[in-house]
Amino acid sequence: MVGEVVEMTRAHSTTTDPRLLEALSAPSPSTRLRAALAAGSAPHPDQVEALVQRCAVEPDFYVRDMLTWALTRHDREVTTARVLRELGSSVAQARSQALHTLSKLGDTALPARPAVTTELLQDPDDEVARTAWRTAVELVAEDDRLALAEVLVTQLGRGDREVRLSLSRAFVALGEAAAPVLERARTHPDPGVLAHAIATERLMADPEAGFDDSVAEAQRTVALLAAPRIDA
Repeated sequence: MVGEVVEMTRAHSTTTDPRLLEALSAPSPSTRLRAALAAGSAPHPDQVEALVQRCAVEPDFYVRDMLTWALTRHDREVTTARVLRELGSSVAQARSQALHTLSKLGDTALPARPAVTTELLQDPDDEVARTAWRTAVELVAEDDRLALAEVLVTQLGRGDREVRLSLSRAFVALGEAAAPVLERARTHPDPGVLAHAIATERLMADPEAGFDDSVAEAQRTVALLAAPRIDA
């Protein structure tokens, strides 16, 4: 099967060979993994469409990772242009995987960073939003860091532990540009948002600090701030 796919990818047809489509949708994850590996080992423009389409529906993490690798092996301008179209998909996995692929392609072929819009950074799907945060931080220009932080701050307090950890890591990656935005978040009336902001500031000051410990400390701080004052 792999040998057939490799030979197929060397052909110069104008449409995706149906054998690649068949291999990428095979019942066995190992077959799909080998097909993606073969496509990346012998890249051809006709493969890009099939690889992108499969990213939207592939259930196996390792196969999805191989699909992304295969796409990075193709012409960056062609691949980036096609992947950017997936950001408007109604399928959450298509958006998430497209964002992940853009982070691996970088911002050299086409301006990928502007495509990571506020809508994606605030996407209702947690996995899409998390991937958008990570991708935006990786692609953001130095002059745009503050503007990105202004959008990310609207997501404080969102989701479960993993979602909040992802957002805190994005702020840590942004560095000093995010500091004044987080400082303003200390006045937020929502205790969950306030605790998340304080925990994130602690992580920025000490990236080696544990997230759970930072959250626990932040929650104690919030509780103390909310406690009624007792005058002597």
